[in-house]
Amino acid sequence: MNINPFDILKNAQKIQEQMGAFQEKLGALRSTGSAGGGMVEIDLNGRMEMLALRIAPEAMDSGGLEMVQDLIIAAYTDGLEKIKEVIPREMSALTGGFFPGKPGGV
Repeated sequence: MNINPFDILKNAQKIQEQMGAFQEKLGALRSTGSAGGGMVEIDLNGRMEMLALRIAPEAMDSGGLEMVQDLIIAAYTDGLEKIKEVIPREMSALTGGFFPGKPGGV
């Protein structure tokens, strides 16, 4: 794919608008990571911000604080991997394929 730098300059305003729209869309994207068979769940948005954390009461009973800490990390990592798969696809769709999604995330 050949890209003419002058075409990019001509379309700078459009690209800037698309990036602004994409930033808004990132805040609206959602992903849920889980660990321990669902004992810990974390909701993330496309900005990788944690929106919610749910810990089942039995998580504390079955393994104590150290296990719960490990489950939180695992759930966050799971949610992060999921959202990293979505972001390139959404960016490519928003920009009409100008920034194609890459395997392996962002």
